[in-house]
Amino acid sequence: MENFINIDKNMIVNTTIGDDVTWYDVRKSPFKIHGLYKPETEPFFHRMPFDVAAATSEAVEKLQQESAGGRVRFSTDSPYIAIRARFRAVGRSSHITLVSTSGFDLYIDGEFGSRFVKEFRMPYNMTDSYEQIIHLDNGILRSFTINMPIHAVVESLEIGLKPDAEVKEAIPYRNMEPVIFYGSSIVHGTAASRPGNVYPSIISRDLNIDYKNIGFSGNAKGEPAIAEWMATLPMSVFVCDYDHNAPTAEHLEATHYNMYEIIRKKNPDVPYIMITRPNFWYKHTNPDDVMARRDIIMASYLKARHNGDKNVWFIDGMSFFADYRQNEYVIDGIHPQDAGFIRMAESIGSVIRHILQKNR
Repeated sequence: MENFINIDKNMIVNTTIGDDVTWYDVRKSPFKIHGLYKPETEPFFHRMPFDVAAATSEAVEKLQQESAGGRVRFSTDSPYIAIRARFRAVGRSSHITLVSTSGFDLYIDGEFGSRFVKEFRMPYNMTDSYEQIIHLDNGILRSFTINMPIHAVVESLEIGLKPDAEVKEAIPYRNMEPVIFYGSSIVHGTAASRPGNVYPSIISRDLNIDYKNIGFSGNAKGEPAIAEWMATLPMSVFVCDYDHNAPTAEHLEATHYNMYEIIRKKNPDVPYIMITRPNFWYKHTNPDDVMARRDIIMASYLKARHNGDKNVWFIDGMSFFADYRQNEYVIDGIHPQDAGFIRMAESIGSVIRHILQKNR
């Protein structure tokens, strides 16, 4: 079958880097890696300890190897930034972009927030590695964030800069512990067009806060093993968003408040946010099931409040897409695309902002 894509020059992927590049391993200073488990010493980038993942489920053991939420931050005055990435596994799906599953994207971080620059785009037939370069508008000293792929296992990443370029640490995140996001494929980031458009990433940029993405596509089920591990993590806020992955409303009821208790036991003062699923309005959704799940999560919230917890919060997912465009915020009736993630980030981010301002 003839391929017409390359008729448009904007669709062509040029992986020619040239020789005028000095390569840096992102595991070494002054580069800083966020959102991953012991990234400087593990043989490849992943999100949690293997023993905890295996104790949770076979699926989580595999999915935690994907680099969703991983970020590399640094400052440079190089007029271009290149990457050289090597993969152990590359995700491909019929309804997700390759830039999302296996690509990286670049942001400039500054006084007025972060600005998207460009994606690092891989060749369509890429199997285990590729190089890509982004040329910038000038060579002044600025701070950068590179977001890692959502559905790929990254073994190594190098950053290529002009040989005489200055390289320094990035401007820091707000001085606080990371926000922990636990949840389904929506937290994981499935169906965002690129890594930086997942709602935890958007919130991170808006508030200049660090975060960990502990989302597992189809497999966040509130298991005690992962709850016990998450309870040990340093955190400023805990976001619980796994409604979608509970196999039944009964399973959700059996696990939801239990997860809250596990997290709360070791983190008595950390703000805890409970969220219900966002796609109530999709025509193929069973409204009785959705409402039963919503009532269960509301019951968890009310029980915690009744027991004296004034630092627990409830966000109704029905509110995220509650306008006449409701079906346009998801790509397949389940997974939000970029517009849906923006709506979620605005709602969830406003609550996190309120919490942080309230606790100052």
